[in-house]
Amino acid sequence: MSNGSQGLDPKSFIHCEPVSEPRRPKSQRLNDYLQVYEQPFPQRAVQQAGRCMNCGVPFCHGDHGCPVDNLIPEWNELVVRGRWQDALHRLHQTNNFPEFTGQLCPAPCEAGCVLAMQEKPVTIRQIELAIVNEGFKMGWIKPQPAKPSIGHTGKNIGLVGSGPAGLAAAQQLVRLGHQVVVYEKAPLPGGLLRYGIPDFKLEKWVLDRRLEQLRDEGVIFRCGVEIGAAMPLGQLIEIHDAVGLAVGAENPRELPIPGRDLKGIYEAMDFLTQQNLHLEHKLPGDPPICARGKKVVILGGGDTGSDCLGTVLRQGAQSVLQFELAPRPPQERSPETPWPYWPLKLRSSHAHEEGGERYFGRATRAFLGEGGVLTGLSTVEMERVGGQLQPIVGTEKTIEVDMVILAIGFTGIPQGLRESWQPLKTTGMNTLWTDSQGMTSLKGVFAAGDARRGASLIVWAIAEGRKMAQAISQYIQ
Repeated sequence: MSNGSQGLDPKSFIHCEPVSEPRRPKSQRLNDYLQVYEQPFPQRAVQQAGRCMNCGVPFCHGDHGCPVDNLIPEWNELVVRGRWQDALHRLHQTNNFPEFTGQLCPAPCEAGCVLAMQEKPVTIRQIELAIVNEGFKMGWIKPQPAKPSIGHTGKNIGLVGSGPAGLAAAQQLVRLGHQVVVYEKAPLPGGLLRYGIPDFKLEKWVLDRRLEQLRDEGVIFRCGVEIGAAMPLGQLIEIHDAVGLAVGAENPRELPIPGRDLKGIYEAMDFLTQQNLHLEHKLPGDPPICARGKKVVILGGGDTGSDCLGTVLRQGAQSVLQFELAPRPPQERSPETPWPYWPLKLRSSHAHEEGGERYFGRATRAFLGEGGVLTGLSTVEMERVGGQLQPIVGTEKTIEVDMVILAIGFTGIPQGLRESWQPLKTTGMNTLWTDSQGMTSLKGVFAAGDARRGASLIVWAIAEGRKMAQAISQYIQ
């Protein structure tokens, strides 16, 4: 395929600058929970797709690029030619839910783009989102039940967890003619897509639209069923020909310092889930965990910390500070992470644009309180010495605070699951051990996603779910 049709400049990667989709005005979006980014404009997507050089070795979907191996140069070319339906078909060959990755993925594909050597990669993620949006708009995305030539195999598969890994596995398996039942402990399916991701990043109608497609294809959802509690794992294994575990890795990393038991300290996922439940069910007043009028400190600076920042600002916090333990990264790509590696550099989300103050190289030594209630933090600045973070003498500081949110990462599957699912073998990372085929230590029981590899990206979860579906189908046949 040659680049540059429909009158576009074949050297547009030289002449055309990368353009991101605009965000809604800050003053507007802080007053609601609607999506921050405006949806991609098709003509802009055509122009940006024209910047793709159709590299002979496409690093964008190589080892350092897209985990689902999206055929990026191919659907870029199809968009340039105006063949949107073909581009959608090519996109769906590798990615079940491009509208999720198009809105939530940090885009390792763009870091692997050859143009990223000059910090001007093709805006792959927004092109992906434009393709799938066009597909829904034109009615091209429809249920795809198993083809008559395949028929129904009579095999019954149980999947635990309805996040991106579980949903991807379910869709792949049901299209192969298997009966698929997805078990979800929450009241509604979607996992962290529904209960962990704020609406301003993913409005839930986007999720529900795909869930409707999966139901129409034959996937059965059983919500409010916690495997290991309401139903023992052994019972699940008995009633299904194979089982897939995609329960995530939501066990929060703890901060065992003095004062941890004070009232006013919350885990990030507890905080975000309460807010999402409040919006989901349109409940009056404030959610049970609310930052309104409070001095808030968020510990942790990753995506989860950014989600918490955007949420507390919308809840009406009096002030927000965000502390990151590591020193401030460089403004541009660090020499330690040359192209095509994921670059170490300063990243700012829409939430950082909206408010709050961000501090790097600051550690919390103790939570302070009175009468069992949080009132402050004892902190110290940190520096890197010989590869290790060390406190800087004389930089100790006490900060007044009403509410702290811990967004410092995750440490595998919850302890309760590890205990109730014995004798499943686990790893040193508290994830489920699997062999090279993705099977756990129990025959016929497979694992995928964060539960297997540890907390990671949504695109990795989809890739893992697809691979688990392939392994399960091979096993039962």
